[in-house]
Amino acid sequence: MERGERPWGTYTVLEENKSYKIKRIEVKPGQRLSLQMHHHRSEHWIVVSGTAKITCNGREQLININESTFIPMGATHRLENPGIIPLTIIEVQSGEYLGEDDIIRLQDDYHRVDNGEETLP
Repeated sequence: MERGERPWGTYTVLEENKSYKIKRIEVKPGQRLSLQMHHHRSEHWIVVSGTAKITCNGREQLININESTFIPMGATHRLENPGIIPLTIIEVQSGEYLGEDDIIRLQDDYHRVDNGEETLP
């Protein structure tokens, strides 16, 4: 299984084929992923532990255990752990291309913005 370490936590690819990918994502308390979008995939997030703060196209919501949300292709989105325990989600990606290079970062706490400049959150 592919596993990635990131400043915000970890991800593990559980299953993958040409039209979908399933990941387990763990976000450390108080951390968040970049504000980003994808040209070629949509994502469905299911919370299995902790509480997720989701931003999608400017709208924020809290998602608890056994709740989920859908991130449409092209939507600007972010995943954040506002809690004190690790946040674990299952992410189901679907689309014509599922490569990690289909991440367009618009703002990032860890200075990984693609265009070399960070926009303000």
